[in-house]
Amino acid sequence: MTRNQKRISVSSIIILLIILLNGFIILSAISGSQWTSAALFISVPLLFIAIFNVRQKKHAILRNYPVIGYLRYWLESIRPEMRQYFFESDTDGRPFSRRQRSIVYQRAKNERQTVAFGMQLDPEKPGFEWVAHSIYPVLIRNKNLRIWIGNSQCSQPYRASIFNIGAMSYGALSKTAIQALNEGAALGGFAQNTGEGGISPYHLRGGDLIWQVGTGYFGCRSADGNFDAELFRTNARRPSVKMIELKLSQGAKPGHGGILPAIKNSPEIAKIRNVIAGTPIISPPGHTAFSNAESMMIFLEQLRELSGGKPVGFKLCIGSKKEFHEICYAIRKTHIIPDFIVVDGSEGGTGAAPLEFTDHIGMPLYEALGFVTKTLKNYKLNEEIKIIAAGKIITGFDIMKTIALGASACYSSRGMMFALGCVQALRCDSGKCPTGVATQEPNLYKGLDITDKRVRVANFHSNTIKATVEMMESCGFKSTDEINVSSFFRKIDLVHSSSFSEIYGIEKNIIQSDFINN
Repeated sequence: MTRNQKRISVSSIIILLIILLNGFIILSAISGSQWTSAALFISVPLLFIAIFNVRQKKHAILRNYPVIGYLRYWLESIRPEMRQYFFESDTDGRPFSRRQRSIVYQRAKNERQTVAFGMQLDPEKPGFEWVAHSIYPVLIRNKNLRIWIGNSQCSQPYRASIFNIGAMSYGALSKTAIQALNEGAALGGFAQNTGEGGISPYHLRGGDLIWQVGTGYFGCRSADGNFDAELFRTNARRPSVKMIELKLSQGAKPGHGGILPAIKNSPEIAKIRNVIAGTPIISPPGHTAFSNAESMMIFLEQLRELSGGKPVGFKLCIGSKKEFHEICYAIRKTHIIPDFIVVDGSEGGTGAAPLEFTDHIGMPLYEALGFVTKTLKNYKLNEEIKIIAAGKIITGFDIMKTIALGASACYSSRGMMFALGCVQALRCDSGKCPTGVATQEPNLYKGLDITDKRVRVANFHSNTIKATVEMMESCGFKSTDEINVSSFFRKIDLVHSSSFSEIYGIEKNIIQSDFINN
């Protein structure tokens, strides 16, 4: 055969084989074989599918490999499960390792929470972190770690747990997931952040709420999409709403708005968000109620007044350091002091986001905490403003690190999803969550039993707080006030380690946690 001669394509061979298969089945049928009639119901459609795929121009794999090309798509669809079940070690897995997921499941179920035969992490690997223990451990009698949030301008301060449910809205999560989280918060005595989708009936099951107000103003939205003060007043003064959080940006996609497709905008969700059902709802990247740092402070003061004096603050993922300095300057100039600031790290990610935003926009949490802590101190605002940290926080060690770097409390979003039964299927944005957590399909979310999962959420919280207390005792910290940044270390190369104080430029704890002895 010469190079110029045309070779038979794989697709032609596949079609030829299917034709031969059909011919063999037909001949078998003529000879009286009993199985052939049923076989034709499979072989004949396969032939038509093969011919169709050869003629279509959208999928090159199916065009070149008709029928068998579907195997590639099927294998790709189960890739996360294959990786988790067969190839992933205990310390592998992104964004959370099997070891991290397992400790959440164990604590949520009140199962054994110890490990055997030593550490699986490599202590010589750059990036390894640890905290210095004390040869004089202490006993913390009050193990219910809580803080007061609310400065001198706040008339209704809130006594919050140091570990709370992060921002996840009804719409992003199912109604059963939201309700289980809220009832779990009620059982455990901690708070649930509503996310930017507004307050749903499933948020009102006895748990404390931190109402997040985003750029879409859902729950306090006028007909033209702007802020509605009276509607805000009505919802903000609900007894279950303990704090108001103004969302500027989030770690998963800072500076990027979202869209709720018309098909997902059900009458129930439309009522909650105060929009017209069956229409696409756009969450713009920025707010319309203010345009600069000073007007934002005035808006926050308005929110505090309308809420009846409840703590108000804002959430952001640090981008431009200059802009955060402008905010601090505006606080000093206007004398309007927020009660708290939520620092979301770029590693946050419960919401669906473009790849570029997820991977390359925003400052990582611990660097951001160090920057915010130092900046607030420089502007002499650290005594009045509490910091809340958010971004991949699921263990007692995670909590202690954030407190060491200046936080008073923290949020956990994906940790609480694991407590609900999330298996990190990585399908949150598809609406096909197999555990019923991140979906609006009734046949999926009905599988999430609220009675069982609310207990698991409460267990995860209480056992994580217990683990935090035990670590504090071993380090000689009698209260969260004493957790010191100089006691935490990171391996920076194969030979050297540095303290968090050296890495982030913080000499000591700046933010006082106001540990409560109740």
